[in-house]
Amino acid sequence: MRIRILTPLMLLASASIVFAAPPVKTVKTDKGEVIAGEKGMTLYTFRKDKPGESNCYDACATNWPPFFAKDGAKGNDDYSLITRKDGALQWAKGGMPLYYWMKDKKTGDVTGDGVKGVWDAARPE
Repeated sequence: MRIRILTPLMLLASASIVFAAPPVKTVKTDKGEVIAGEKGMTLYTFRKDKPGESNCYDACATNWPPFFAKDGAKGNDDYSLITRKDGALQWAKGGMPLYYWMKDKKTGDVTGDGVKGVWDAARPE
């Protein structure tokens, strides 16, 4: 009997992890605080994007990998999801899609901030 009760509770607990907001944190850098994703890597926004729409594909997405969301992810007040042209889900802050920069190697790197005048480190607000 206990197994039947615990099993639904365990499924509910694991489902809340799947539907959680993105795994982000604030990281201090030599350029101030930024938002970081997996492994503490800085996240960036692209000025050529529009709220809810990514314009970074092909070579751009190779250099600036999108911050993809896992299946079943749900947005919240701070982070939303956008659907890319290929159907993949990408995290966005303030509607602006988020990306990593291939040249950042460790937590606190912000080498992509200001690249070509169109890339900005994502900041907490």
